[in-house]
Amino acid sequence: MKIVHLTDTHVVAGNGSLAGLCPGARLRAAVDSINAEHGDAAFVVVTGDLSDSGDVASYEAFGAEIRRLRMPFHLLVGNHDDTDELVRVFPGLPRDNNGFAQSSSATPFGRCLFLDTHVPGSGVGKYCPARQGWLRAELERDAEPVFLFMHHPPFPVGMSGMDDIRLADGDALHALLAPHASRIRHLFFGHLHRPVWGTWRGFPFSCMRGTNHQVALDLTGATDRVLGTREPPAYGIVLLSDEQVTVHMHDYTNAFSTVPI
Repeated sequence: MKIVHLTDTHVVAGNGSLAGLCPGARLRAAVDSINAEHGDAAFVVVTGDLSDSGDVASYEAFGAEIRRLRMPFHLLVGNHDDTDELVRVFPGLPRDNNGFAQSSSATPFGRCLFLDTHVPGSGVGKYCPARQGWLRAELERDAEPVFLFMHHPPFPVGMSGMDDIRLADGDALHALLAPHASRIRHLFFGHLHRPVWGTWRGFPFSCMRGTNHQVALDLTGATDRVLGTREPPAYGIVLLSDEQVTVHMHDYTNAFSTVPI
C-alpha cells in the first residue's frame, strides 16, 4: 500500500511569492508529479502549514491545486494555519467533538491517526488534555497497528531555532503512546522543512522537506535565527506492508530519467 506524505505548502493568495519562490506553483508541480508518478497511492496526507497566513484567499489558492489530486487527501493544521478559515474552504474537514481537526482512517495495515497540534497565534505546538482524550479513545478502540501524523515534532532534533517551537507536550504524548508501544509503527510530521529520520524513545519517525522554502541544517545551537536554504522541494512516498514501513523522499522537481546507470 502506498501513501504520499506532503507537508508545509505555505500557499499564499493570488499565486503570490514567498521567500522569493511561488508556493502555488511549487504545489502545482507536486500535484502533477503525484498524479503522474504515484496515481496508485491510496491517499495523500498534508501535515500542516497549508497556508502561510491562514486566510481564506490562500486556502482557496491551496484548494485549487490540492483538489486536482486523483486520490483522496487528508489535511492537518500547522502553526501557520487557521482552522476556522480553512473550514470555510473545506467545509467537510473532519473535526473531533471539541472542534479540533483530528480524525482517523482505516487501512489494511492499521489505522492512520491525524492529530491537531495547532495553537492559534503561536508557533509552538500543544496537545492539550481535550485532544489527548480523543487520542486515548482511539488507541483504546482496538488492537490494530497505528500510524501517527502531526505537524509539530514532539522532541528536539538539534536545530535550536526549530526546537524552540516544537510540540510542548512531548512527554504527555509519549505517556499516552507508551502503553501501546508495540502497535505504534511510525510517526510522520512536518514543520521542520527538512528530511529527518530516526527513533524517539523507540518510535520510528520521518519528516519531509516542504514544497516551497526549506530550513537550513543549522546545528550551531543558535536560538536567535532560523536560516533558509534553496534545497529542492520534496514529498514522501510511504510503502506499507505487514512486515515493514518504507519511506522514500522524492525531489519531484528533478527530471525523471530512464537512462540506465
